[in-house]
Amino acid sequence: MKEFTIKEINDILKGEIVGDTTFKINGPEQLERATTNQISFIGNRKYVNLWETSKACAAIINDSLVVEPGENRAIIRVKNADLAMAKILELFNPDPPKFETDIHPTAVVHESAIIGEGCKIGANCYVGNDVVLGDGVVLYPNVSIFDETTIGNNTVVWSGTVIRERCVIGSNCIFHTNVSIGADGFGYRPSEDGRSLVKIPHIGNVIIGNYVEIGASSTVDRGKFSSTILGDGCKIDNLVQIAHNCVLGRSCIMAGSSGLAGSVTLGDGVIIGGSSSIKDHLTIHAGAVVGGGSGVMNDVAAGKSVVGYPATDSRDMFRQWVALRKLAKG
Repeated sequence: MKEFTIKEINDILKGEIVGDTTFKINGPEQLERATTNQISFIGNRKYVNLWETSKACAAIINDSLVVEPGENRAIIRVKNADLAMAKILELFNPDPPKFETDIHPTAVVHESAIIGEGCKIGANCYVGNDVVLGDGVVLYPNVSIFDETTIGNNTVVWSGTVIRERCVIGSNCIFHTNVSIGADGFGYRPSEDGRSLVKIPHIGNVIIGNYVEIGASSTVDRGKFSSTILGDGCKIDNLVQIAHNCVLGRSCIMAGSSGLAGSVTLGDGVIIGGSSSIKDHLTIHAGAVVGGGSGVMNDVAAGKSVVGYPATDSRDMFRQWVALRKLAKG
C-alpha cells in the first residue's frame, strides 16, 4: 500500500500547508467517507461544513476558502483543488493489468503488420493486413484492428474495441471498452419503386488526433466520402454518437449520451452537455457551450451558450422558464 506524509504530498502539489498531522496518508476519498488515513478535497464553499464532521486527516482546498484544520489535521491550500486532486489521484492510481507476454499466443497478427517497440497485444486480439502500431501501443484482450489502420505511439485500446479499416489514430490516445471506430455511417434512401431502402455506401475513414480519450461504448462512424475527424485533445464520454463526416476541432468535450448527426462541425473548445442532440450539417463555433439535454437546430456562434429544446441563447431561455413558472402560479 502506498503511504505518504502530508509534507510528501505537498512536495508534489507545492501548496501551503496549514496545521499538521501525524497520520500517514494512504489514499484519497470524499469528505463524508474518508477515514483518518485519507485525504479529501474542498473545491467549493458548499462543502466547507463537511470538513468539521469528516474523519479525513487532511484536505486540499482552494485558497479562496477559509477552513481551520483542527487537531492533528492539516489542509493544503492551492489555487485549484480540482487540478490538485488530479495529481493526487494519479499518485495513488493502481498499476494497470499486467501482460505476461508481449503478444499473447492466442492473438492473431497478420504477417504484414508492423508492430513497434514495446507494444503489448492481449489474448484473442486481431491485427489485420498492413496495420501499423507505433511504439508502446497497448491492446487489451479482444481488440480488433482492421486492415491498413495506423495507430500512434503509446495509445491504449481497452477490451472489446473495434477499429475498422484505414483509420488513422494519433499518439497517446485512450479508447475505453467497446468503442467502435470507423463503422459505416447511417445512410439510406428510398428505392426507385418506393418499396425498400437503398444503403448508401460509406467509403471514407476516421482520423483521430493525439491525446484523444473516448469513453466506453461510444461510436465514431467513418466518412461517406472522406474522413470523420477528431482533433487533438478531444475528450468523449461514454455512450456518445459521432456520425459520418463530422469534424471536431481541438479539445472539444462531449458528455454522456450526446450525439452529432452527420457532417456537424465543432470548433476548438466546444462543450456539448449530456444527452444533447445536434442536427446534421450545423456548425457550432469555437468556445460555444451546449447545455445538457438540448436539441440544437441551428448554427451556434463562437463563445455562445445555448440550452433547451430547441436550443436558444441560455439567457433568453432562462427568462422564458422564469416567466412560465410565474404564469403557472397565476
